[in-house]
Amino acid sequence: MTIELVDGKAGTAHISSEDKAIIHQAKFSKSDVVFDWGDAFKCSMSSSNRATIGTGCASIQGLDWHITSAESVTISNGSQGMKRNDIICAHYNRNPKNGNELVELVVLKGSPNATAAADPTIPSGKILSGAVDAYMPLWRIPLDGITVGKPVRLFTPRVALWDSVTLTKSNINWDVNYRTAFVGGMLIVAFHAVRLNTDWSAQKEWEVSPLFMLPAGLEAAFEVHCPAVSNSSVGLHGIEAQTAGNNINLRSSNKMTLGKGGWVEGCITVPL
Repeated sequence: MTIELVDGKAGTAHISSEDKAIIHQAKFSKSDVVFDWGDAFKCSMSSSNRATIGTGCASIQGLDWHITSAESVTISNGSQGMKRNDIICAHYNRNPKNGNELVELVVLKGSPNATAAADPTIPSGKILSGAVDAYMPLWRIPLDGITVGKPVRLFTPRVALWDSVTLTKSNINWDVNYRTAFVGGMLIVAFHAVRLNTDWSAQKEWEVSPLFMLPAGLEAAFEVHCPAVSNSSVGLHGIEAQTAGNNINLRSSNKMTLGKGGWVEGCITVPL
């Protein structure tokens, strides 16, 4: 039988890591995710060859794991006159003999180069396709000679699903009301903005008037435009809502003027 009530009582142990991985991927994402919990895996160099990773919670290909007390890993010494990038990863492994699984922190060492450092290759492996090893990159540790540089974060922490997000109003010329919600890997922002102080006069298409700033760590993965509506005479497609990076803006589709007291409202989906 191929139908299973995964969370139901079956009279015998039946919930596998594969069950949970399938359901988590379907609900949230096939991508690896670091959640905004604990220290969100904050990385610090306690010495020139010792990196400490703080507490955090994450999902690797749908399998949840966490660190409840800081862990340390060793960074190999650099070489005079050579540059190198090492990558700290979460390493998933399944023992092929007994099926036992674990996650541990490992360091993938880059190849030294006299001019430019490159990241080491991250081994690929799909757990649900039978791979016994998978890697989730967390931090890049750059080395220049024997000097260790500042760790570079390779992930964006996700805040709890369905939580609201507080946005920073970035333009005093707009009085804005808004609501936000998370749906999977998307942030939905609905807004109503009234123009204050001065008219907004765009002399051509693609002129921008900022509305919000997204919190750090919630940058849009790519630029998105959505139509907005207004009580002005600019027409249905005269104004669009745009998200790019940490910004949510209004953007003109044509030459137009929206007078003081005019309003714009819309909804935009921010891919994270």
